[in-house]
Amino acid sequence: MQVHNFNAGPSMLPNEVLYKASKALIDFDGLGMSILEISHRSEAFLQVMAEARQLVRELLQLDEDFEVLFLHGGASTQFMQVPYNLLDTGETAGYLDTGVWANRALKEARLFGNVEVIASSADRNYCYIPKSFTVPKHLKYLHITTNNTIYGTQWHQIPEVEVPLVADMSSDIFSRQLDFNKFALIYAGAQKNMGPAGVTLVVVRKSILGKVSRLIPTMLDYRVHIQHESIYNTPPVFAVYISMLTLRWLKEQGGIAAIEKRNEEKAALLYREIDENPLFKGTADPADRSRMNVCFVMNDPSLEKEFLEFCKKEDIVGIKGHRLVGGFRASIYNAMPIESVEYLVESMRYFARTHG
Repeated sequence: MQVHNFNAGPSMLPNEVLYKASKALIDFDGLGMSILEISHRSEAFLQVMAEARQLVRELLQLDEDFEVLFLHGGASTQFMQVPYNLLDTGETAGYLDTGVWANRALKEARLFGNVEVIASSADRNYCYIPKSFTVPKHLKYLHITTNNTIYGTQWHQIPEVEVPLVADMSSDIFSRQLDFNKFALIYAGAQKNMGPAGVTLVVVRKSILGKVSRLIPTMLDYRVHIQHESIYNTPPVFAVYISMLTLRWLKEQGGIAAIEKRNEEKAALLYREIDENPLFKGTADPADRSRMNVCFVMNDPSLEKEFLEFCKKEDIVGIKGHRLVGGFRASIYNAMPIESVEYLVESMRYFARTHG
């Protein structure tokens, strides 16, 4: 049975990656042991970690000041770990409040220093990206969330600022070309575009670390993880391995430039149907629509339950909207083939023909 998996995360992975991972569950690299059984300090896994880190560096085209880390705790831990390492008592960080995750990040930062909300789209339930704002030069850093999974908005123009720029890229990392060297720190949970839940990517400039006066617990100090090349303690071995396979797959597809074109095609196809189909309408401002998470509702809310049941029968899964906004959400990350988007579009057309 073919299922069209539009889940927001954990999300679908490339079939090639799943096939290779399934073989490694039985016998990894001819060792006669599962990837789940090998030592995290064995030469076999050290090579996996080294390749994963190098692929990140290569795909993002990072300069030499960056370090690449694979850590525990998800992006939610980074809400706290970023200010713990970067924001001293009495200093001020700026945050752009564009959704639930951005809001949670700024609340955590207030435990460590001052937070100035530079701009917010909360006034319209986060359906747009703020455009006009001034970033004070005294800020220790500016934090943005580049893509908002719940509301379906995305920063298409990254702010040009004179302070260090920190970004939560959990839901659009590796999906589009950017000048990643303009950021001071990037973090991302793996379970959207990079791998399974359980590992978090952090890309950080070494030059911004070691400037706070507080003592930092060992496990929360980026410098410790840099020194130990992401193996200070036992890492999530399987999650790192699948992330490495996914990054390999991305490189084989032609890298970020090639996948960006596919993502643009998929998003354009689905948004066109939403705009033209009389039963549906988008919820995010058109200029700020996400290419990763397409959010929409029905003009007649009484049909929503029936449409969900119809999708279930058609093996379309994961399109129910987040509980905070309702409606529908189709997540079309890197691994989503355009054929599944075409199938969803055809299903929407059929439903409209039979309910017109």
